[in-house]
Amino acid sequence: MLATRIKATVLALSATLAILPGLATAETIKVRYSWKLKGEYAAFYMAQEIGAYAKRGLDVSLGEGAGAQAALGALIQGQEDAAVVPAAFALTAISKGMPVKIVALYHPRAPIGVVSHASNPVATPKDLEGKKIAVSVGDTVAAYLGVICKMNEVDCNKIDRVMMDSQVRSSQFLANRVDALTTYLNVDPPLLASISKDPLVTLDFSKFGLVLPGLSIVVKDDAIAKKGKPLSDFLAALDEGVAASRKDPAAAAQAIRMAWPGSPKPDIVQAQVSATLDAIPQLPGRPAGYIEAKDLSVAIDMLKSVGELQGDKPVDAYYSNALFAR
Repeated sequence: MLATRIKATVLALSATLAILPGLATAETIKVRYSWKLKGEYAAFYMAQEIGAYAKRGLDVSLGEGAGAQAALGALIQGQEDAAVVPAAFALTAISKGMPVKIVALYHPRAPIGVVSHASNPVATPKDLEGKKIAVSVGDTVAAYLGVICKMNEVDCNKIDRVMMDSQVRSSQFLANRVDALTTYLNVDPPLLASISKDPLVTLDFSKFGLVLPGLSIVVKDDAIAKKGKPLSDFLAALDEGVAASRKDPAAAAQAIRMAWPGSPKPDIVQAQVSATLDAIPQLPGRPAGYIEAKDLSVAIDMLKSVGELQGDKPVDAYYSNALFAR
Protein backbone atom coordinates (compact mmCIF):
# COMPACT_ATOMS: atom_id res chain seq x y z
CA MET A 1 0.00 0.00 0.00
CA LEU A 2 3.00 2.34 0.51
CA ALA A 3 3.63 2.49 -3.23
CA THR A 4 -0.06 3.16 -3.82
CA ARG A 5 -0.05 5.97 -1.27
CA ILE A 6 3.03 7.55 -2.83
CA LYS A 7 1.46 7.37 -6.27
CA ALA A 8 -1.79 8.91 -4.99
CA THR A 9 0.16 11.74 -3.35
CA VAL A 10 2.10 12.44 -6.53
CA LEU A 11 -1.08 12.47 -8.61
CA ALA A 12 -2.84 14.75 -6.15
CA LEU A 13 0.14 17.14 -6.11
CA SER A 14 0.26 17.16 -9.91
CA ALA A 15 -3.44 18.00 -10.09
CA THR A 16 -2.98 20.80 -7.56
CA LEU A 17 -0.05 22.30 -9.45
CA ALA A 18 -1.98 22.05 -12.71
CA ILE A 19 -4.80 24.26 -11.45
CA LEU A 20 -2.68 26.84 -9.62
CA PRO A 21 -1.66 28.95 -12.66
CA GLY A 22 -5.26 29.76 -13.50
CA LEU A 23 -6.21 30.10 -9.83
CA ALA A 24 -8.92 27.50 -10.48
CA THR A 25 -10.44 25.54 -7.64
CA ALA A 26 -11.24 21.84 -7.49
CA GLU A 27 -14.72 20.93 -8.68
CA THR A 28 -16.76 19.49 -5.82
CA ILE A 29 -18.86 16.38 -6.42
CA LYS A 30 -21.10 15.35 -3.52
CA VAL A 31 -22.14 11.70 -3.59
CA ARG A 32 -24.67 10.01 -1.32
CA TYR A 33 -24.93 6.24 -0.91
CA SER A 34 -28.28 4.62 -0.24
CA TRP A 35 -26.86 2.67 2.69
CA LYS A 36 -24.10 2.42 5.27
CA LEU A 37 -20.56 1.57 4.22
CA LYS A 38 -20.02 -1.92 2.80
CA GLY A 39 -17.50 -3.60 0.52
CA GLU A 40 -19.78 -2.88 -2.43
CA TYR A 41 -18.58 0.74 -2.37
CA ALA A 42 -14.84 -0.02 -2.35
CA ALA A 43 -14.15 1.16 -5.91
CA PHE A 44 -15.16 4.71 -4.94
CA TYR A 45 -12.39 4.75 -2.34
CA MET A 46 -9.92 2.95 -4.57
CA ALA A 47 -10.38 5.73 -7.13
CA GLN A 48 -9.51 8.19 -4.38
CA GLU A 49 -6.54 6.11 -3.24
CA ILE A 50 -4.93 5.99 -6.69
CA GLY A 51 -5.50 9.71 -7.29
CA ALA A 52 -8.08 9.27 -10.06
CA TYR A 53 -10.26 12.09 -8.69
CA ALA A 54 -7.41 14.47 -7.90
CA LYS A 55 -5.80 14.29 -11.32
CA ARG A 56 -9.09 15.42 -12.84
CA GLY A 57 -9.39 18.33 -10.43
CA LEU A 58 -12.23 16.78 -8.47
CA ASP A 59 -12.94 17.05 -4.78
CA VAL A 60 -15.29 14.10 -4.18
CA SER A 61 -17.33 13.87 -0.99
CA LEU A 62 -18.68 10.38 -0.22
CA GLY A 63 -21.48 10.05 2.34
CA GLU A 64 -23.44 7.19 3.90
CA GLY A 65 -27.20 6.98 3.48
CA ALA A 66 -30.38 5.69 5.10
CA GLY A 67 -32.23 4.12 2.19
CA ALA A 68 -32.69 4.73 -1.53
CA GLN A 69 -35.68 7.03 -1.08
CA ALA A 70 -33.74 9.30 1.26
CA ALA A 71 -30.76 9.40 -1.11
CA LEU A 72 -32.97 10.28 -4.08
CA GLY A 73 -34.76 12.90 -1.99
CA ALA A 74 -31.47 14.57 -1.10
CA LEU A 75 -30.54 14.52 -4.78
CA ILE A 76 -33.77 16.25 -5.82
CA GLN A 77 -33.37 18.84 -3.08
CA GLY A 78 -29.94 19.75 -4.44
CA GLN A 79 -28.05 18.50 -1.39
CA GLU A 80 -26.11 15.98 -3.51
CA ASP A 81 -24.79 15.81 -7.07
CA ALA A 82 -25.17 12.05 -7.42
CA ALA A 83 -26.89 9.23 -5.58
CA VAL A 84 -25.61 5.66 -5.49
CA VAL A 85 -28.76 3.55 -5.30
CA PRO A 86 -30.19 0.23 -6.48
CA ALA A 87 -31.38 1.06 -10.00
CA ALA A 88 -34.73 -0.65 -9.40
CA PHE A 89 -35.68 2.15 -7.01
CA ALA A 90 -34.65 4.75 -9.58
CA LEU A 91 -36.82 3.07 -12.23
CA THR A 92 -39.84 3.26 -9.93
CA ALA A 93 -39.14 6.90 -9.05
CA ILE A 94 -38.71 7.90 -12.71
CA SER A 95 -41.94 6.14 -13.67
CA LYS A 96 -43.69 8.36 -11.10
CA GLY A 97 -42.21 11.52 -12.62
CA MET A 98 -39.07 12.13 -10.58
CA PRO A 99 -36.72 14.16 -12.85
CA VAL A 100 -33.64 11.95 -12.59
CA LYS A 101 -31.68 9.59 -14.85
CA ILE A 102 -29.59 6.50 -14.27
CA VAL A 103 -26.19 7.48 -15.72
CA ALA A 104 -24.16 4.41 -14.75
CA LEU A 105 -25.27 0.85 -14.03
CA TYR A 106 -22.74 -1.50 -12.46
CA HIS A 107 -25.04 -4.37 -11.55
CA PRO A 108 -27.58 -5.04 -14.34
CA ARG A 109 -28.59 -8.08 -12.30
CA ALA A 110 -28.39 -7.36 -8.58
CA PRO A 111 -27.04 -10.24 -6.45
CA ILE A 112 -29.95 -10.35 -4.01
CA GLY A 113 -31.86 -12.99 -2.07
CA VAL A 114 -32.01 -14.46 1.42
CA VAL A 115 -29.57 -16.32 3.64
CA SER A 116 -30.68 -19.01 6.09
CA HIS A 117 -29.28 -21.77 8.29
CA ALA A 118 -28.71 -25.21 6.74
CA SER A 119 -30.65 -26.69 9.65
CA ASN A 120 -33.75 -24.71 8.60
CA PRO A 121 -33.06 -23.83 4.97
CA VAL A 122 -34.78 -21.46 2.59
CA ALA A 123 -33.58 -23.05 -0.63
CA THR A 124 -36.51 -22.07 -2.88
CA PRO A 125 -39.02 -19.20 -2.78
CA LYS A 126 -41.73 -21.62 -1.59
CA ASP A 127 -39.63 -22.30 1.51
CA LEU A 128 -40.26 -18.70 2.60
CA GLU A 129 -43.77 -19.63 3.68
CA GLY A 130 -43.95 -20.12 7.44
CA LYS A 131 -40.56 -18.50 8.05
CA LYS A 132 -39.59 -15.45 10.09
CA ILE A 133 -37.63 -13.12 7.83
CA ALA A 134 -35.70 -10.13 9.21
CA VAL A 135 -36.26 -6.94 7.18
CA SER A 136 -35.28 -3.28 7.64
CA VAL A 137 -36.40 0.17 6.54
CA GLY A 138 -34.90 0.91 3.11
CA ASP A 139 -34.30 -2.81 2.50
CA THR A 140 -34.19 -3.42 -1.27
CA VAL A 141 -34.88 -7.14 -1.08
CA ALA A 142 -37.83 -6.69 1.28
CA ALA A 143 -39.28 -4.00 -0.98
CA TYR A 144 -39.54 -6.50 -3.85
CA LEU A 145 -40.43 -9.59 -1.83
CA GLY A 146 -43.98 -9.31 -3.15
CA VAL A 147 -42.66 -9.56 -6.69
CA ILE A 148 -40.79 -12.81 -6.03
CA CYS A 149 -43.90 -14.17 -4.30
CA LYS A 150 -46.12 -13.36 -7.28
CA MET A 151 -43.66 -14.80 -9.80
CA ASN A 152 -43.28 -18.08 -7.89
CA GLU A 153 -46.82 -18.61 -6.52
CA VAL A 154 -45.73 -18.00 -2.95
CA ASP A 155 -48.29 -16.80 -0.41
CA CYS A 156 -46.60 -13.69 0.99
CA ASN A 157 -49.16 -13.57 3.80
CA LYS A 158 -47.56 -16.72 5.18
CA ILE A 159 -44.17 -15.00 5.52
CA ASP A 160 -43.59 -13.41 8.92
CA ARG A 161 -41.62 -10.25 8.09
CA VAL A 162 -39.97 -9.04 11.30
CA MET A 163 -39.01 -5.37 11.08
CA MET A 164 -35.82 -4.55 12.97
CA ASP A 165 -32.93 -2.12 12.93
CA SER A 166 -30.30 -3.00 10.35
CA GLN A 167 -27.64 -3.03 13.09
CA VAL A 168 -29.20 -5.96 14.96
CA ARG A 169 -30.46 -8.12 12.10
CA SER A 170 -27.38 -10.29 11.89
CA SER A 171 -27.15 -10.97 15.63
CA GLN A 172 -30.84 -11.91 15.72
CA PHE A 173 -30.35 -14.28 12.81
CA LEU A 174 -27.26 -15.90 14.33
CA ALA A 175 -29.18 -16.37 17.58
CA ASN A 176 -31.95 -18.15 15.61
CA ARG A 177 -34.56 -15.57 16.61
CA VAL A 178 -35.38 -15.24 12.90
CA ASP A 179 -35.07 -17.92 10.25
CA ALA A 180 -33.56 -15.85 7.43
CA LEU A 181 -32.27 -12.46 6.35
CA THR A 182 -33.06 -10.55 3.20
CA THR A 183 -29.65 -9.81 1.80
CA TYR A 184 -27.31 -8.66 -0.89
CA LEU A 185 -25.37 -11.83 -1.58
CA ASN A 186 -22.19 -9.79 -2.03
CA VAL A 187 -22.51 -8.20 1.42
CA ASP A 188 -23.98 -10.30 4.25
CA PRO A 189 -22.90 -13.90 3.47
CA PRO A 190 -19.11 -13.24 3.71
CA LEU A 191 -19.64 -11.60 7.09
CA LEU A 192 -22.07 -14.17 8.46
CA ALA A 193 -20.06 -17.17 7.25
CA SER A 194 -17.10 -16.02 9.35
CA ILE A 195 -19.06 -16.11 12.62
CA SER A 196 -21.93 -18.57 12.13
CA LYS A 197 -21.70 -21.88 13.97
CA ASP A 198 -23.93 -23.51 11.35
CA PRO A 199 -23.45 -23.77 7.58
CA LEU A 200 -25.43 -21.19 5.64
CA VAL A 201 -27.75 -21.52 2.64
CA THR A 202 -28.22 -18.68 0.15
CA LEU A 203 -31.21 -18.25 -2.13
CA ASP A 204 -30.45 -16.17 -5.22
CA PHE A 205 -33.70 -14.55 -6.36
CA SER A 206 -32.32 -13.88 -9.84
CA LYS A 207 -32.47 -17.62 -10.47
CA PHE A 208 -36.20 -17.52 -9.79
CA GLY A 209 -37.13 -14.70 -12.14
CA LEU A 210 -36.34 -11.57 -10.13
CA VAL A 211 -34.02 -9.64 -12.46
CA LEU A 212 -33.53 -6.31 -10.73
CA PRO A 213 -30.84 -3.82 -11.70
CA GLY A 214 -28.74 -2.94 -8.68
CA LEU A 215 -25.71 -0.75 -8.02
CA SER A 216 -26.08 2.43 -10.07
CA ILE A 217 -25.42 6.17 -10.13
CA VAL A 218 -28.33 8.57 -10.53
CA VAL A 219 -28.27 12.33 -11.19
CA LYS A 220 -30.92 15.00 -11.79
CA ASP A 221 -31.97 15.45 -15.42
CA ASP A 222 -30.66 19.00 -15.64
CA ALA A 223 -27.30 18.06 -14.08
CA ILE A 224 -26.28 16.24 -17.27
CA ALA A 225 -26.15 19.62 -19.01
CA LYS A 226 -25.34 21.91 -16.08
CA LYS A 227 -22.61 19.81 -14.49
CA GLY A 228 -21.82 17.39 -17.28
CA LYS A 229 -18.03 17.75 -17.44
CA PRO A 230 -17.24 17.14 -13.74
CA LEU A 231 -19.80 14.34 -13.55
CA SER A 232 -18.28 12.77 -16.65
CA ASP A 233 -14.84 13.06 -15.06
CA PHE A 234 -16.22 11.44 -11.90
CA LEU A 235 -17.46 8.41 -13.86
CA ALA A 236 -14.12 8.14 -15.67
CA ALA A 237 -12.28 8.23 -12.35
CA LEU A 238 -14.60 5.57 -10.95
CA ASP A 239 -13.92 3.40 -13.99
CA GLU A 240 -10.24 3.58 -13.01
CA GLY A 241 -11.23 2.67 -9.47
CA VAL A 242 -13.09 -0.42 -10.66
CA ALA A 243 -10.17 -1.52 -12.85
CA ALA A 244 -7.67 -1.01 -10.02
CA SER A 245 -9.95 -2.93 -7.64
CA ARG A 246 -10.09 -5.87 -10.05
CA LYS A 247 -6.29 -5.95 -10.14
CA ASP A 248 -5.91 -5.74 -6.37
CA PRO A 249 -9.07 -6.50 -4.34
CA ALA A 250 -7.06 -6.51 -1.13
CA ALA A 251 -5.92 -2.93 -1.75
CA ALA A 252 -9.49 -1.90 -2.57
CA ALA A 253 -10.67 -3.46 0.69
CA GLN A 254 -8.00 -1.55 2.58
CA ALA A 255 -8.94 1.70 0.83
CA ILE A 256 -12.53 1.57 2.06
CA ARG A 257 -11.57 0.26 5.50
CA MET A 258 -9.52 3.42 6.09
CA ALA A 259 -12.78 5.41 5.81
CA TRP A 260 -14.87 2.86 7.71
CA PRO A 261 -14.72 3.01 11.53
CA GLY A 262 -15.35 -0.41 13.03
CA SER A 263 -15.18 -2.15 9.66
CA PRO A 264 -15.13 -5.96 9.41
CA LYS A 265 -11.82 -7.81 9.14
CA PRO A 266 -9.80 -7.36 5.91
CA ASP A 267 -10.61 -10.82 4.52
CA ILE A 268 -14.34 -10.26 4.99
CA VAL A 269 -14.30 -6.88 3.26
CA GLN A 270 -12.15 -8.33 0.49
CA ALA A 271 -14.72 -11.11 -0.03
CA GLN A 272 -17.43 -8.43 -0.33
CA VAL A 273 -15.28 -6.51 -2.82
CA SER A 274 -14.61 -9.58 -4.96
CA ALA A 275 -18.28 -10.62 -5.00
CA THR A 276 -19.26 -7.07 -5.99
CA LEU A 277 -16.74 -6.97 -8.84
CA ASP A 278 -17.87 -10.40 -10.08
CA ALA A 279 -21.35 -8.92 -10.62
CA ILE A 280 -20.04 -6.01 -12.73
CA PRO A 281 -20.00 -7.08 -16.40
CA GLN A 282 -16.95 -6.29 -18.50
CA LEU A 283 -18.18 -4.98 -21.85
CA PRO A 284 -15.55 -4.90 -24.61
CA GLY A 285 -14.60 -1.31 -25.39
CA ARG A 286 -16.95 0.11 -22.75
CA PRO A 287 -16.21 1.64 -19.35
CA ALA A 288 -17.56 0.12 -16.16
CA GLY A 289 -21.12 1.30 -15.64
CA TYR A 290 -21.99 1.73 -19.31
CA ILE A 291 -25.70 1.01 -19.70
CA GLU A 292 -27.08 -1.53 -22.15
CA ALA A 293 -30.68 -0.69 -23.02
CA LYS A 294 -31.65 -4.36 -23.15
CA ASP A 295 -30.67 -4.84 -19.51
CA LEU A 296 -33.04 -2.12 -18.35
CA SER A 297 -35.76 -3.23 -20.77
CA VAL A 298 -35.91 -6.68 -19.16
CA ALA A 299 -36.21 -5.17 -15.70
CA ILE A 300 -38.79 -2.59 -16.82
CA ASP A 301 -40.97 -5.25 -18.43
CA MET A 302 -40.78 -7.43 -15.35
CA LEU A 303 -41.66 -4.58 -12.99
CA LYS A 304 -44.54 -3.51 -15.23
CA SER A 305 -45.90 -7.05 -15.28
CA VAL A 306 -46.31 -7.02 -11.51
CA GLY A 307 -47.57 -3.44 -11.29
CA GLU A 308 -44.42 -1.92 -9.82
CA LEU A 309 -43.97 0.70 -12.58
CA GLN A 310 -46.48 3.35 -13.55
CA GLY A 311 -47.10 4.81 -17.02
CA ASP A 312 -45.62 3.75 -20.32
CA LYS A 313 -42.33 5.60 -20.65
CA PRO A 314 -39.82 4.41 -23.30
CA VAL A 315 -36.62 2.84 -21.98
CA ASP A 316 -34.51 5.89 -22.86
CA ALA A 317 -36.58 7.96 -20.41
CA TYR A 318 -34.92 6.06 -17.60
CA TYR A 319 -31.23 6.30 -18.43
CA SER A 320 -28.51 8.17 -20.29
CA ASN A 321 -24.99 7.24 -21.40
CA ALA A 322 -24.28 10.89 -22.26
CA LEU A 323 -21.73 11.29 -19.47
CA PHE A 324 -19.61 8.50 -20.93
CA ALA A 325 -19.39 10.29 -24.30
CA ARG A 326 -17.69 13.48 -23.09
